[in-house]
Amino acid sequence: MNTIPNRQAICDILIEKAAGDSDIIVLCSDSRGSASLTGFADKHPKQFVEAGIAEQSLVSLAAGLASCGKKPFAASPACFLSTRSMEQIKVDVAYSNTNVKLIGISGGVSYGALGMTHHSLQDIAAMSSIPNMRCYLPSDRFQAKVLIEALLKDNIPAYIRVGRNAVPDVYDDNIPFALDKATVLQDGTDITIIACGEMVDAAKKAGERLVKRGISARVLDMYCVKPIDRVAILKAAKETKAVITVEEHSIISGMGAMVSQIVSAEHPIPVKNMALPDSEIITGNSKEVFDYYCLNAKGIETVAVGLMENV
Repeated sequence: MNTIPNRQAICDILIEKAAGDSDIIVLCSDSRGSASLTGFADKHPKQFVEAGIAEQSLVSLAAGLASCGKKPFAASPACFLSTRSMEQIKVDVAYSNTNVKLIGISGGVSYGALGMTHHSLQDIAAMSSIPNMRCYLPSDRFQAKVLIEALLKDNIPAYIRVGRNAVPDVYDDNIPFALDKATVLQDGTDITIIACGEMVDAAKKAGERLVKRGISARVLDMYCVKPIDRVAILKAAKETKAVITVEEHSIISGMGAMVSQIVSAEHPIPVKNMALPDSEIITGNSKEVFDYYCLNAKGIETVAVGLMENV
């Protein structure tokens, strides 16, 4: 059972890479503990900036550092980073096309017990709507590591959302990875399940359960929400009979909406979006919230069986 959260995996790879690259700078908003960045601050104190509880300043500081040739990674709770700093992200980072990598920690309902104020269920919609901003949701610690390694090689903005707790391993050290390309976890010809972030493990398990029921399920890890992999989506639409999208986000304007838009415009087949409702979410830990809204393997399986009965 994995005990390493994605945020820790990100810190570990940044510690490793910063040892040989003094331009890598990590910033946080009084959240080094929450972001698992204490180790980085201890190891590379001259490459660490504490901005305090000031998310807007955090983003602008990172943009300033990037304009001087540095490679800043700015980490803050996703619920605050994607809302309080929206203008700075839009103008200082994206409009100026500066090399800032934004890390939204404790995304989705990771802070479930704290309620709606601490949920980040609109960040995919918000970040993806900004020109020049990429949006990524790694599904496990291995993907988080290789994603950061890939992003260190370019100089354009990106938003990376990770949860708070350790999640099951979807991959291992031999992870297949291509930047901005969906990963096929399981091939199939009846139905396609497209998931991102923490929902990928549930989608993978649902795909395995469907095969046992005689339903050939394709499972795609769409960690790259923007730019979204249109080729993989259209290939699935043409080669399977229906599509299910699964995400830890509002049902409004998330990955599911993007997939639906592409499929309906270019190769219409039934698409079912599984996400959190456009209402206040119940209070509870992540598993309790996911189970309540059927965002788990059983829930995905049930929706898939229902779809297949009608196509």
